[in-house]
Amino acid sequence: MTLVPARKRALILGALGVGVLAGWVRAAGAEVRIDVLISQDAEPYQQALEGFRHAFDQAGLKAMVEVFPLHGNAAAAGPALQHARQSQPGLILTLGSLATQAAVLQVTDTPIVAGLILNADDLGKAPNATGVVLEFPVETEFQWLLRVLPGQKKIGVLFNPTENQGRIDAAAKAARSVGLTLQARKVDSPRELPDALDSLANRADVLWGVADQVVLNSQTVKPILLFSIRNRIPFIGLSQTWVKAGALYALDRDYADIGMQCAELAAKILQGKPPRALPPVSPRKVIYSVNLKTARLLKLEIEAGLLRGAQAVIN
Repeated sequence: MTLVPARKRALILGALGVGVLAGWVRAAGAEVRIDVLISQDAEPYQQALEGFRHAFDQAGLKAMVEVFPLHGNAAAAGPALQHARQSQPGLILTLGSLATQAAVLQVTDTPIVAGLILNADDLGKAPNATGVVLEFPVETEFQWLLRVLPGQKKIGVLFNPTENQGRIDAAAKAARSVGLTLQARKVDSPRELPDALDSLANRADVLWGVADQVVLNSQTVKPILLFSIRNRIPFIGLSQTWVKAGALYALDRDYADIGMQCAELAAKILQGKPPRALPPVSPRKVIYSVNLKTARLLKLEIEAGLLRGAQAVIN
C-alpha cells in the first residue's frame, strides 16, 4: 500500500475490523484507488491516517492511496478534488472539517468517508458521505461524569444556540434519565459569558464543556477556569489540552482507532454498501485525562482506579 511516510505505531486491530476488511479482500482482489485529503498537519490527523493504513495493510487489502495535505488552507482543497475527479478513485477519505466540507460540496459521484469531524453536520446530509464524528454521545459524557463525580447532580452548561441547541436538548433528556439536572445558559456572544457564568455560581455542581466556538475558545479559557476554581465548581474540559490548563478531567479520543473505524466503513462501501445506509458513528474508544492539582484545589477526591486508568494525570 502506497502512502506518505508516517511514524510507525503499535496498533491492534479489533476482531470486527479485521473481519470486515478481510471479507472485502476475499470478495475482490483488484486494487482500489483511495484519495485522502488531510485538513491539518497536527499529530491527531497523522495518527488517524496511520490507523486507516494499518487496518488496510493488516487485512492485506490492495489499495493505491494518494495523500493530499491541505495544511489548513481551504483553497488547496479545490485542486486536490479536481485531481480526484480526474483520477476517479473508488473512495475519498477526508480527515478534518475543512477537507470534509469541501469534498461533500464538490464531489457527488464518489463515496466519501470522513474522520475527525466534530459532528454529522460537516457531512451536509450528502448521500455519498458517512464517517466517524469526534463528539461522544451525551449519554457517554454523563456516564463518565457519574463515575468521576458521583455526588454531583446539577450540571451547568453554557452554549450558543445556533451551534448547540440540538445537543443541549438531547443532553437535558439524557440527564433526566440518569437522575441529573441540566442547568443550561444560552450565550449568543462572548459579552454574555460573564453574566452566564455568574448565574451558575449557586445553581451548578459541575460545569460541563461542549464544543462551541462562541463559549469555548482561546479568549474564554481563563475566565471559565477562574470561575471554576473560585466557586469550587469543577469544569469538564474538551480534551487533554483543557485538563493541562486546569479542567478537572476530559474525555478524549484514540485517533488511530478512529482511523481504523474509517477503514471499516470504507471496506463496507467497497463491498457495495451505499454510504447513506451507514450512519455516522462516534469513537468506540474513550480515553481520559485528570488534573490532580485541580482536584486538590477543589477539595475533591478522585478514585484510585480512575487515576490508574487515565491516559495522563496532571499533578
